[in-house]
Amino acid sequence: MDRIKYQPSRRRVLTTLAALACAGLPPFRAHAANAAASGAAGSRAPRRMTDLIGTNGWPSSAADIAMWKKMGISWGRGSVGPGQPDASTQPMSVDRTGNRFDSDLPSVVLRDNQNGIRSLLFLGYTPKWNASVPGDTKSAPEDVSAWEKYVDAVVKKYSAAPYGVRHFQIWNEAAGRLSGGLPQATFWHGPKFDKDEHRSGPYEQAMQDYVERIHIPAARIIRRYGAYVVYGGWPDQGGLDNLDKWLAFKSPHLNARMADWVDYLDTHYLSVSDLDGLYERYVRQGPARGLWQTEIGDRYMIDPHYLPRYFFEFAVWALARNWDDPDKYVSMIYHWDGYEPFRLTHRGPPERTYNVSGKSLIVLNQTAPGALAPLPQPLHFGPDVAGSGLLSDKDVVIQVSAPPGWRTVQTAGIAAPSGGAQVLFVDALTGTTASKDDATLNWNNDGMSIRFRVPDNVNGADRKPPRHLAYLVVRAGQGKSA
Repeated sequence: MDRIKYQPSRRRVLTTLAALACAGLPPFRAHAANAAASGAAGSRAPRRMTDLIGTNGWPSSAADIAMWKKMGISWGRGSVGPGQPDASTQPMSVDRTGNRFDSDLPSVVLRDNQNGIRSLLFLGYTPKWNASVPGDTKSAPEDVSAWEKYVDAVVKKYSAAPYGVRHFQIWNEAAGRLSGGLPQATFWHGPKFDKDEHRSGPYEQAMQDYVERIHIPAARIIRRYGAYVVYGGWPDQGGLDNLDKWLAFKSPHLNARMADWVDYLDTHYLSVSDLDGLYERYVRQGPARGLWQTEIGDRYMIDPHYLPRYFFEFAVWALARNWDDPDKYVSMIYHWDGYEPFRLTHRGPPERTYNVSGKSLIVLNQTAPGALAPLPQPLHFGPDVAGSGLLSDKDVVIQVSAPPGWRTVQTAGIAAPSGGAQVLFVDALTGTTASKDDATLNWNNDGMSIRFRVPDNVNGADRKPPRHLAYLVVRAGQGKSA
């Protein structure tokens, strides 16, 4: 059972995430903010930025956990095994995790639970002795009952006390032909597969074999234990039209439709705007409970703006799409740990440190730490400015991307608070607050207008054209505004 991995060639081009034009609301009415965050019934806990943020892997020490909390990471994802890697006569082993199954999973889950970290357990793959493609762990099992035995052992153990895991992911990136010409998916192989991709032929039964031999057998077991089914991470190269076909497939042998056996749809490496169609078709009125991405980032994080823009936009997007359950929308970073400079942290030695991407998450969670609510009135950005906004408790938080120079953003429908207000201009990567002379707040005709100066030395120097990513934070009671 190999680890979940990606070939660097798959992430050659950084995506440009579309900025949302969102809206403004009086930032100084705490009751309104809390009501919006709590829903019509006012009974559920407020949504927070940390609800959205997960990562692949696990924290392995108290120091790691402290770093996760500072970055706002509330989910981890990892493997379970090794199962029965060598023969069906072996005892079933589901107590290990990690790339080489070299870590103790029960202690990992218990430590996560004690520190408010949720666990997603990944189920896969096929042991070589049971592989339909000889020796290939990414092929369907010859004996489906052996796969079911493994799934049952995992879910039975970890869904029960003291672990209480509720979410289990089936396989990873099972698909057919991929964009770019690959005839078979990286993690789902069938007849005609060859390690030399140029010699592989198409896997004609890819969809049916996955649905009938992997997904529905596992999903039935997961639900039997009262847990939730997380789809196996549809790859960005698989195409969303193809995903629709897989979800619509109804097995003639099992008399079951794929989409009816998914609780949380899961894709990989898509932009937030790509999720709209999936939400409308599968989440807004069911059958799915929510929409996840269990892998984002990777080499996209070479762009230091990628993660803060992604998660801020994701929060704005979720607030506009009935974010009524804290588990409804989650995205997991690949990877929080490593030696590449774009990972969240550098492993060391001598000790683990934050990279720029990790620091940007700290700034995001320090800037918007409160109960989140949407801004129902539009923000109007001046020339060359893109951005979006939301409420964090009493604060209005607007993320802006712009080139150097004086820029503006305005919104109507907000009255100046009697106690005054202040606007802060905060660097999205470092958290540095600019001089108060670099951002001014004015009120006129029941509206708010912000003028701010983007520095010449922008924090997105490698972008073309260069742009700066920052937050404008409007906070009441911090002094008189004009």
